[in-house]
Amino acid sequence: MSTDAGSRVAPQPGALIQIQGVSKWFAAGTGERVVALDNINLEVTEGTFTAILGPSGCGKTTLLRMIDGLVQPDAGTILVAGKPPHPGPDMGFVFQSFRLIPWRTVRGNVEFALVEAIPDRHERRRRADQYIDRVGLSRFADAYPRQLSGGMKQRVALARALACEPGILLLDEPFASLDAQTRELMQVELLRLWSERRSVAVFVTHSVDEAIFLADQIVLMGPRPGRILEVIDVGLRRPRWTYDVRAEPRFVELRQYLWERIRALVLSDPQSDFYGRDYGQSQGTGT
Repeated sequence: MSTDAGSRVAPQPGALIQIQGVSKWFAAGTGERVVALDNINLEVTEGTFTAILGPSGCGKTTLLRMIDGLVQPDAGTILVAGKPPHPGPDMGFVFQSFRLIPWRTVRGNVEFALVEAIPDRHERRRRADQYIDRVGLSRFADAYPRQLSGGMKQRVALARALACEPGILLLDEPFASLDAQTRELMQVELLRLWSERRSVAVFVTHSVDEAIFLADQIVLMGPRPGRILEVIDVGLRRPRWTYDVRAEPRFVELRQYLWERIRALVLSDPQSDFYGRDYGQSQGTGT
């Protein structure tokens, strides 16, 4: 079911992202050093979808930001296409916060990301409208962020990242603020868009179901300090929106296994609000 990720691994053929021995620490208010990530080793190959899954405080977002080059590791190395990472048009990032420009419309926000890549303004508008439609916001193309709900703002942020058609797409819980129905629809739409280009996608989530539905491999992380516990091959056939994937025995098996692991991590973590509590037999509700 899984691969032990605690030791260094040789780079795999087609590995676009290579993370070797990476650690990151921060200074606490007392001046004490707090280790956020400890000895992270991971390979992400071209054309794959990777989900990073784990409880709060395990460094998922920090790891994603290091892949983008927004945060530098204190130890170890990260290479993207053989070079140190840096933010740019070939690396799309969807943040938890929307980061929309308040004085630009929905269309204006998406077009803004395309200025360097597409000089022709008519082509920019065509591309922007294409992706605004894909996230279901065509009726709101001329609306301003203040006129949108939180879920709609998140969809604008997703359209903006996808419109650049980046080779690597990094997503930090992009559907967390959406209602359940919209979230499932956007998961399918994201997979449709990803399958058209097969760029590398790295997706941070707290949701077990979401990770299994989307990913080729799931990176399970544990907290304090953040570390990779195992890398799991999902092994479900694609495209996954063409059948009831949640009824598949493999989906049920993975869901139960991952939820039990995360539940145990949370209940055994002294820094967790749920440390030491007894909830009896788990029902596997890892949504």
